[in-house]
Amino acid sequence: MDSVAESSKNRKRLREEEEQQQKEEIEAEETSSTDQTLSLVDSLTFSDTMVALRIMRAQFPHIDKVSIQPFILHSQLYSSVKDRTQVDRELESLRREKVLRVFKLNTGQDDHAIMFLDDYLTQVDRVVKRMEEKKQRNLEVFEWFKTHVIDNKQDPSIDHQELRLLLSHGGKVKDEHISLLINAGLLTRQLIDPNMYWFAIPNIGSILKGLSQGRKELLSLVNRQRYKEMMLAPLEKKRLRLSLLDMRFHLRDLIGSGHLKTVNTPTGLLVRVSKD
Repeated sequence: MDSVAESSKNRKRLREEEEQQQKEEIEAEETSSTDQTLSLVDSLTFSDTMVALRIMRAQFPHIDKVSIQPFILHSQLYSSVKDRTQVDRELESLRREKVLRVFKLNTGQDDHAIMFLDDYLTQVDRVVKRMEEKKQRNLEVFEWFKTHVIDNKQDPSIDHQELRLLLSHGGKVKDEHISLLINAGLLTRQLIDPNMYWFAIPNIGSILKGLSQGRKELLSLVNRQRYKEMMLAPLEKKRLRLSLLDMRFHLRDLIGSGHLKTVNTPTGLLVRVSKD
């Protein structure tokens, strides 16, 4: 009898745990959905960096043409958390704790992207899967890269010697291994010093082109308005022709970089081109 009662208790406990898990999943989905639909008027500023990062990750535009995980620009954080020193301090802490990675972007400007580590590893796995489908050789280097390089090197760049040293913890490193990482979009050589590499986000090329063009398009749009200003609410609803990223993404970027500024008015937030 005792064993029957115990078995019944176990089944009940498992059922309760499953119900609780389902409830948490539904709540997480609802939160994500709410984050996605919040307008900039309601969600321009946040109390701390991690809250800002999570909301902006949830609001990252869905891009059909490119397989890429959500990323946040450093400039966008500056538009969302008023204390820039706090942003830099918290970002550095999160980087050291291996919660996220920071990437130097090849835009010709001092742009940096932030990606949660889990998202970045997902991006790497997608690259490996694509390589496997092409029957590419030397794929073991990707596991070495994830296990020994990514896990031990949090900086945005790495030199050739250190890269080979860290990879060698996985096996014998060949030149073909390094070339494969470059061709996969995980590393880019620095122009100033060919022995130095930037860590990179695969598949981001077409998005970076749109980022630069979208910036110009948005600034041109506001510049054409009378007094070079426009209410934020209607501006956010407009669509950009030249960028895969949405208006909200570009507004956060240009407000944070100082090209645009917001002004509180009795009728709502106003976006204005910065004079300098």
